[in-house]
Amino acid sequence: MSASTSTRASATAFDPAVLRTEARLFRREPGAIFWIVLFPTLLLVILGSIPSFREHDDSLGGLRLVDTYVPVAVLLGMILGGIQSMPQVLTGYRERGILRRMSTTPVRPAALLAAHMVVFAGAALASAVLALAVGRLAFGVRLPEQGAGYALALLLAVAVALALGAVVSALSRTTKVAGAVGSAVLFPMMFCAGLWVPVQAMPDVLARITGYTPFGAAAQALGRAAAGDWPGWTHLAVLAAWTVLLTAGAARWFRWE
Repeated sequence: MSASTSTRASATAFDPAVLRTEARLFRREPGAIFWIVLFPTLLLVILGSIPSFREHDDSLGGLRLVDTYVPVAVLLGMILGGIQSMPQVLTGYRERGILRRMSTTPVRPAALLAAHMVVFAGAALASAVLALAVGRLAFGVRLPEQGAGYALALLLAVAVALALGAVVSALSRTTKVAGAVGSAVLFPMMFCAGLWVPVQAMPDVLARITGYTPFGAAAQALGRAAAGDWPGWTHLAVLAAWTVLLTAGAARWFRWE
């Protein structure tokens, strides 16, 4: 590869114009905005409105159930965005030949992939901030006491969600397949994040097992940081390892056509 070709490739790996276009298209999708940005907080409000969820529970270390569901709401937006929404959009682009046509223009398909990751990461982070704010203002849930550790765990969780979504995209030839594969992955990931049973309420053996899954590790890392402790290095390592493995798998299996 010549120097000029290398320069063009690196310059088009991220294109602000493509990012603006994809962000504008995302804003025109009320369904995606609702499920990724608003639904996790709405679920938190519904659960927090149940009186028993606002009572302190000794079995949860003195926490209330609503306290344990804030990390779940934080993770839910990135799970829905990374595993459900992003793969169907990317697969739809491939199915309609958009990626193939882009390969003949100065804008490379990699620019589109990067733009989608930025858009969905931004939506997931906005969802997380909204859940934290509403949890604090509506139910008195304390903000994370270990801010740096919480931010690190949050960024790793976003990265692993996008990497998992990229694998779903790589393995799906059509949008219907992407929806089916995404749904098959979605529910186990939501369980591991603590949607049905908060991680703090899981039996020790189950909590340890889920701690080796991407969102089980994320939930436990966020929970520790929220309580004021640095996230466990094991949980951070699990998140980093899953991100690397899933990214490598997506790069190997992803096809533009």
